[in-house]
Amino acid sequence: MATLQRYTDRRVLITGGGSGIGQATVLRILDEGGRVVAADISEAGLKDTVAKAEPHGDRLTTVVMDIGSEPSVQAGVADAVRTLGALDTLVNAAGVLRSAHFLDTTLTDFEQVLRINLVGTFLVTREAIPALREGTKPAVVNFSSTSAAFAHPYMSAYAASKGGIQAMTHALALEFAKEGIRFNSVQPGSISSGMTDGTGESKQSVGPGLPADTDFTLFGKVQPVLPVDDGAMFAKPDAVAAVVAMLGSTDAYFVTGTEVRVDGGTHM
Repeated sequence: MATLQRYTDRRVLITGGGSGIGQATVLRILDEGGRVVAADISEAGLKDTVAKAEPHGDRLTTVVMDIGSEPSVQAGVADAVRTLGALDTLVNAAGVLRSAHFLDTTLTDFEQVLRINLVGTFLVTREAIPALREGTKPAVVNFSSTSAAFAHPYMSAYAASKGGIQAMTHALALEFAKEGIRFNSVQPGSISSGMTDGTGESKQSVGPGLPADTDFTLFGKVQPVLPVDDGAMFAKPDAVAAVVAMLGSTDAYFVTGTEVRVDGGTHM
C-alpha cells in the first residue's frame, strides 16, 4: 500500500479504469487519498474495479463511457464533473491494440484504432478542459507507448495513434502553459495490461492478436533489462500507475510537455 497522500482533496477522472493500467491507476490514486471517477466502456470491468477498491470505495464513482463516441464522452465527462465539482487531474488511459500485417490492415481497422486511441484522447481532453481550468494545479496524463518512438512490427495503426498522442501532448502543454495546466504522457512498454492480455473489453491480446506467421525474430526488444517479479515476461500495471500518480500530482509541478518511458530498460 502506498504511504504517500498526494491526492488528498484532489479530484481525478481516469478513463480505461475497468482493467489493466487504468484500473491500477484508479487503485493507486484512491490509496493516495484522491476522489476518483473511473470511466470505461466495460460495465463489468468497472464493477471489478469497485470490488478491488475497498476500503476506499466511498471515494470512487464509475461511469460507462465509450471514448470513441463524442456524445458518450460529452455525457460521461459531464457526469464526472457533476460528481467531483471540478477536475484536478485527468488520466487518459483508455485505448485498444490491434495487430496485423500492414498489407492486411483494413481501413476500418486502422481508423478504429485511431478513433479510440487518438481521437478519444482528444475528445475527453477537450471536454475536460473547462473543469480543469476550475481545478487546483491541474494536470493531464496521456498514454503514449514505446511504439511511438521504437519500431514494433505488425502494429502500424497503434504506433501511429500513440505517436499522435505524444505530439498532441506537447502541443497542448504549450497552448495551456500560461493557464497552469500541465500535460505529460507515459510510454509503457513490456507491461502486462488489459490491452496486452486481452482481458479488457474491445481489446485484442498481443499474443493471439499477432499474425499466424509472425516473425518473432523482429521482437528483439521486448524483454526488460530489469528483473520482473515471479520471472514473468512483463511487469505488472502498478509499475506504470506509480509514474502516472507522480505526473498527475503536485510533486510534478515543474514537469510539462514531456514523456516518461516505463519499460524496465527494454528500449535503453
